[in-house]
Amino acid sequence: MIIVSACLLGVNCKYNGQNNEVNDILKFIDKDEIVLVCPEQLGGLTTPRPPAEIDELGNVITKNGNDVTKEFTKGAEETLKIAKLYNVNAAILKKNSPSCGFGEIYSGTFQGVKKSGNGITAELLNKNNIKVYNEENFKGLLSESTK
Repeated sequence: MIIVSACLLGVNCKYNGQNNEVNDILKFIDKDEIVLVCPEQLGGLTTPRPPAEIDELGNVITKNGNDVTKEFTKGAEETLKIAKLYNVNAAILKKNSPSCGFGEIYSGTFQGVKKSGNGITAELLNKNNIKVYNEENFKGLLSESTK
């Protein structure tokens, strides 16, 4: 089983009420092998919601200044519970997101600047030996599974 960010498969759960649909994911991954998650919603946040980024202290702050680290952490923990329940070994998550970004996330300045780092959920999954991919490199998952 593979966890996939729900927004990548067309669920309108993105912070602005939209989605980040990537049709190619279903072309390459069997839909019966996918478990959809939205860590922000699992953490109790609404859709739509103010955009959030991880600041220099590692806190998740909304554009209007509210600290939502607790909700992002809860969403990550709930996502991990789901991953364990379904024996997930890989995830395809939304790049640059404060939840799902892996390797690069937005800087916390809300100016479109990126920095090295991982989102809260991506980091937790990675620490629990779940391989994290995004919508641009997920095809690497296929080569990994054939090894």
